[in-house]
Amino acid sequence: MLRKMCDRLALLCSGNRVGGDTKVALNLLRGLAERNIPVDLVLVSGAELSLEDLPPLVRVVDLRVAAPPRASSALKILRPLSRYLRQEKPAVLIAHLSYTNVIPVLAKWLAFAGTRLILVEHLVASNSRRSLERRSWLVPWLMRSLYPLADAVVAVSQGLAHQLQADLNLKPGLLKVIYNPVVDAALHQKAQKPVDHPWLQPGQPPVFLGVGRLDPQKDFVTLIQAFSHLRQQRPARLVILGEGGLRGQLQTLIKELELEADVDLPGFEANPYQYMSRSRVFVLSSRWEALPTVLIEAMACGCQVVATDCPYGPDEILAGGEFGQLVPIADPIVLASAMQQALDAEVTPQIIQQRAADFGCDRAVSQYLSLVEQISSRPKATRSLCSRSTQILLQK
Repeated sequence: MLRKMCDRLALLCSGNRVGGDTKVALNLLRGLAERNIPVDLVLVSGAELSLEDLPPLVRVVDLRVAAPPRASSALKILRPLSRYLRQEKPAVLIAHLSYTNVIPVLAKWLAFAGTRLILVEHLVASNSRRSLERRSWLVPWLMRSLYPLADAVVAVSQGLAHQLQADLNLKPGLLKVIYNPVVDAALHQKAQKPVDHPWLQPGQPPVFLGVGRLDPQKDFVTLIQAFSHLRQQRPARLVILGEGGLRGQLQTLIKELELEADVDLPGFEANPYQYMSRSRVFVLSSRWEALPTVLIEAMACGCQVVATDCPYGPDEILAGGEFGQLVPIADPIVLASAMQQALDAEVTPQIIQQRAADFGCDRAVSQYLSLVEQISSRPKATRSLCSRSTQILLQK
């Protein structure tokens, strides 16, 4: 039915190799391609990605915008994206620009394109922790002004949806919840690949695992402090996969706590699943999330999990603590206790994996296709629907 409605869908993402938006978009487009739906993968910049293994039905469009997709540089995306929409006329554009989803709205109207627009939001406009990227009232105001012009806004968790509705006051029916496409056959195949880290070989002490950017959001400081408390009680090791600006600070903390022999920061790892499948406990220590994909991935690998009860997503994923422990944010003592309990009172791995299957790629693809069919059946809007404030912005 979809092939009768349109020739091609388009997925827009940053192209950042460690970005959650890119990972989600790649999972989604692979699922669409498996259903013989042609897809354009539109990248703000594809310089960091290896794209050799994409399905044949996927066409890569690189906008070649060197600046990262942040509020301060977002306008650099506007012209090339508008040109793409005007020339290629995809039936639907699914935009995964976490910080700058207002740009696809502007690009569509500048291009006079009939493309339907779905904005996928992974963050919250009012979250004060985003102040590093949103230093003024401008971007939240643009979201409130421009998001209603999209054909649909997708939140990746129920908690995020409630906050978005409060922040943006969207009209009924515009906001949908679709969990990220996370678990597929490729994940399980990668999880079985051998890993040469000496701590993950048989007969070694239990390994705790953290994965994510080395930045304040992930709060690996608390994780390291919690591990220090636990390490005083029993032999264990901690591996944190990821790279970022706090590497130096974390290394200093590890040294101060005399944990050099038991904590390793190997850097970015393209296949974290082989670590997840061999670690005893995965720990999410974040201060905030939207729907932490990495937590679902660890569960799909059968790993025990402990997570902070941060906004948004861990509580939904773990069903209030049924599939793994939830702890307060930034509390190393409680986190250490939960980590020790995860070793002593394990949840059956098969039960954890069954829960992770609820976040399968096939389910998400079906929900996105249903949404595409729904919005494609509506009468097309005209430029006269733009508010006065939007018209002024478009004329500049």
